Amino acid sequence: MSFSKEFSTLVEIMARLRDPENGCPWDIEQDFASIRHFTIEEAYEVADAIERKDYDDLCSELGDLLLQPVFHAQMASEAKLFDIEDVIRGINEKLIRRHPHIFDSKNELSSDSVLDQWENIKKDERKNRALKRGVETGEGLLDDITGALPALMRAEKLAKRVAKVGFDWPEASGALEKCREELAEVEVEMAGTSKEKIQGEIGDLLFSVANLARKCGVSPEAALSEANAKFVRRFAHVEARCAQNNVALERAGLDTLQEFWDEVRVLDKDAR
Repeated sequence: MSFSKEFSTLVEIMARLRDPENGCPWDIEQDFASIRHFTIEEAYEVADAIERKDYDDLCSELGDLLLQPVFHAQMASEAKLFDIEDVIRGINEKLIRRHPHIFDSKNELSSDSVLDQWENIKKDERKNRALKRGVETGEGLLDDITGALPALMRAEKLAKRVAKVGFDWPEASGALEKCREELAEVEVEMAGTSKEKIQGEIGDLLFSVANLARKCGVSPEAALSEANAKFVRRFAHVEARCAQNNVALERAGLDTLQEFWDEVRVLDKDAR
């Protein structure tokens, strides 16, 4: 089958699943809100397949992710809001509009220049959207950075956006010093009893760490994902060593657990 036929078949399958009389009861019951978490989950499963370099799984997960906009668009079509063709037309127009160096002037730009141009075009788009709503001043600089993002990823995006207007440290050392400052403030609040204040200061510390990662050219979300995976792998070693010694994990005690943990840390260092 051609690509267009395959995609048309997917759209037709989704319409049939949503058919009020002969469709799937579960699919019929869904609405935008009830499936939104599936959309997010599928995106994370795509990311997981990429991290594992499992390209057969990636192909499958991309299919699951592709189903989500088709599902949403089918529900929107039923409500006479928009359909999948509107979705595709919109992204086609946006890509052409945001790449004038390719589709218009044919100017050669560096990667950094392309990003600057992209941000300027997005800024104009935000202003135009606001004017359509009758808001003369336009949207705020940060208004379109959705609160639905994972907090660490959103922190990075917020910091990147304000950096575009000069609200940033000249060097990474400034961000590092801010982390030290925030850590000291956490220590001060830990001497008290207010969990609310401790949470506030830890939040400031995490935001500062996200900023430090950005200044070092590192994705804080990716860095934490790698750290999580490392922790899982290392603790699996701890569990295996407990099993070898016929020691129940919950009765091993901190000293033993730390000993096994240090073993795998040394192995990691030797493997570098």
